[in-house]
Amino acid sequence: MTYISNLMIPLLVLVVIGYGLYKKIDIYDVFVNGAKESFDMVFTLFPCLLGMIFGINIFLKSGALNIVFDLVNPFFEYLKIPLDIFPMALLRPISGSSALAILNNILESSGPDSFIGRMASILQGSTDTTFYVLTLYFGTVGIKKIKHALWVGIISDIAGMIAAIVLTTLLFST
Repeated sequence: MTYISNLMIPLLVLVVIGYGLYKKIDIYDVFVNGAKESFDMVFTLFPCLLGMIFGINIFLKSGALNIVFDLVNPFFEYLKIPLDIFPMALLRPISGSSALAILNNILESSGPDSFIGRMASILQGSTDTTFYVLTLYFGTVGIKKIKHALWVGIISDIAGMIAAIVLTTLLFST
């Protein structure tokens, strides 16, 4: 299986080149034009991405996260939800890679078959990076009116978080 998966990308490249030759397309020129267009796309995406990263860093460095932890801790204890899931639930709508890093830490420390490991895995699969999508993609194409999309995304993320907690509690609590 490893041998086959290692061959997939080179085979895909060969199929694309073969198709280009079959259609009599100048493959090199098309590749160079695509590379040129990617520079324009990077310059268009960079300000949106920089603004999002800057905002996240201000939030994290300000200590506001610790205040939020202190506020939600009694609520999480009452519902018997592990507090370690909260950073992931909070960061998942903002950054998929941050949430994935938190998921990785949870799985390494508690194991994938633990209650929190299962809850974190369900949370990862049932929510999306709403703010990332709105900032990057909407900003890139110039959409300014994002109010309704923002609310739909936030409500969907909250529903996914609640579903992850409820499903894990119903199916895997001891």
